[in-house]
Amino acid sequence: MNKINQWINGRWTIPGLAGLLILASFTAARGLDAAMAAQALMVAAAVVAGLPILRNAIRALTVRNISIDLLVSIAAIGALIIGEYWEAAAVTFLFAIGHALESATLNKTRAALAELIAVAPDTAVVMRDGEQVEISASSVAMGEVVLVKNGAKVPVDGQVIAGTGALDEATITGESIPVEKSKGDHVFAGTISRGGFLQVLATGIGADTTLARIIHRVEDAQDAKARTQKFMDRFSRWYTPGVIVMSLLAWLISGSVVLALTLLVVACPGALVISIPVSIVAGIGRSARDGILIKGGEFLETAAKIDVVAVDKTGTLTKGRPQLTDVVALAPDFSKDDVLRWAARAEAGSEHPLARPILDAAEKAGMAAGELPEQIEPVAGKGITARVDGQQVLIGNLALLQQYGVADTVGAHDRAQQLAEQGRTPMIVAVGEQVLGVIAVADEIRRDAAAMVAELHRAGVKKVIMLTGDVKPVADAVAAATGIDEVYAGLLPEDKLEIVARLQRAGHVVAMVGDGVNDAPALATADVGVAMGAAGSAVAVETADIALMGDDLLKLPQAIAMARRTLANIRQNMVVALATVTLLLAGVLMGGVTMALGMLVHEGSVLVVIANAMRLLRRRPARGVASHATATGATEDVLLSSVSKG
Repeated sequence: MNKINQWINGRWTIPGLAGLLILASFTAARGLDAAMAAQALMVAAAVVAGLPILRNAIRALTVRNISIDLLVSIAAIGALIIGEYWEAAAVTFLFAIGHALESATLNKTRAALAELIAVAPDTAVVMRDGEQVEISASSVAMGEVVLVKNGAKVPVDGQVIAGTGALDEATITGESIPVEKSKGDHVFAGTISRGGFLQVLATGIGADTTLARIIHRVEDAQDAKARTQKFMDRFSRWYTPGVIVMSLLAWLISGSVVLALTLLVVACPGALVISIPVSIVAGIGRSARDGILIKGGEFLETAAKIDVVAVDKTGTLTKGRPQLTDVVALAPDFSKDDVLRWAARAEAGSEHPLARPILDAAEKAGMAAGELPEQIEPVAGKGITARVDGQQVLIGNLALLQQYGVADTVGAHDRAQQLAEQGRTPMIVAVGEQVLGVIAVADEIRRDAAAMVAELHRAGVKKVIMLTGDVKPVADAVAAATGIDEVYAGLLPEDKLEIVARLQRAGHVVAMVGDGVNDAPALATADVGVAMGAAGSAVAVETADIALMGDDLLKLPQAIAMARRTLANIRQNMVVALATVTLLLAGVLMGGVTMALGMLVHEGSVLVVIANAMRLLRRRPARGVASHATATGATEDVLLSSVSKG
């Protein structure tokens, strides 16, 4: 019974029945010589194929929309009235076939979303009362322990609490190479175990998983319209009534009803209307497969026009995991241990991005930070001030010392400059009115940072700039190693925003790439805000214009290249659609193009447009990436500065 219902409601049922009736009509006319029966069968074919079209036209009219279905309905009804039964049947039959093919191929362009939904796990194995229990994935409770065995899908977002294994995270990050997981690592729902056994503490379930957020974002993005598409929608609202008026004028001037009805058919803007959304859906779908989430058609279109990319340094060009490299004691009667101890005590309660390497180094040296400072306050762009055991402790740059009236009598600023020139981030440590010394940390440049810059230029970006709160010598060292075109150093968050705004006023389309809170103003101001490493971050997935789910820097030029391919594809589709309508109109006016032939060519153009858009679903191999990565391999172990304030 279900199969019968599926067949009755299937997309090919109506064109199939209409086609059989047309064949029966030809058989009756030629084989049986029954003219009346042949005409009745042809009318029946037109009615079977035309009723759904008429129904859609009426529905559109109820919401004040003059649709393409109305043009075809008027043409078919008119053809029946004047006795052109074959033309009526042919027009409705071909339109029905075109609609079915369009529906089938459009579903393929949404394949990325279907694949994402398909990888959503159905079941989960959890530990309850000391026993393994298999339940539906939607029934897992927050905080439960989930078991992930070889070949199983991870049903939740969570943290590994025991075991080791390798997970295929292609559905989340687009990276097909399995990632090794062990205690403390984060895992995502929808990823697949390729070996090992993991015990995972559920921290995200149901709609709160990264996979669910990705599916939601892709759904919204595929429905969001680009500016060009919005213009085309407005155009079609005027164009379709214009076609009706043109056909009426042709009838009044020529007296030919057939000419007027033929004009209605050949001027259908079907290919033109679909030329933009089908490309956008395909482009966003291909990007989603590759771990690149684009917020919608508008941002895809804007990304294609990017000519300046501004990047933050820490966590983008560098790995964002700094290490303490230098402890320099400058004050008499104070040792390196004293400098490190005071720095660790002050940073113990800090959210300063460089607090962790200082605390880790102190712990390794057997100098645990101990009690938290009585008071701590960050000073934007300068460092932090804390009160430890009743004394004021400053950690930062020379401007911080000057702000609090502490004189640099031991040459700390000069030593900090020397460390900065070596590619490290220096911080002066002062207690009370005395400068004790300087500590420095360093970060590692990402192996693919230079390749990213080269690929951005290859993708058509004119200029790649760095916006960082770090000192200029450090920023220059990173720029020299990665090929950055321009460097703006020593910036506060508002300075980054102003530079982005200034570039926009100069006529540039700017993308801002960052992963920190202090980048938020610049990310919001830029034409396109790009979040790096967004997997597991609900805020990044929901708010970024483009979210790169993994930490692969080469996803950025890949996203821009895809946006440019999509925009080029849209233009190709529009040329095909406009050229088809123009040639058909010329053919009608010059004679030789009938209603049936016009509809056949029209539906052919629709399929050409869809087929062209589907080319976007194919993955293109990145050019030159391997050579760039190899060339930059020598910099992999180079320690360079991490951003102190941004």
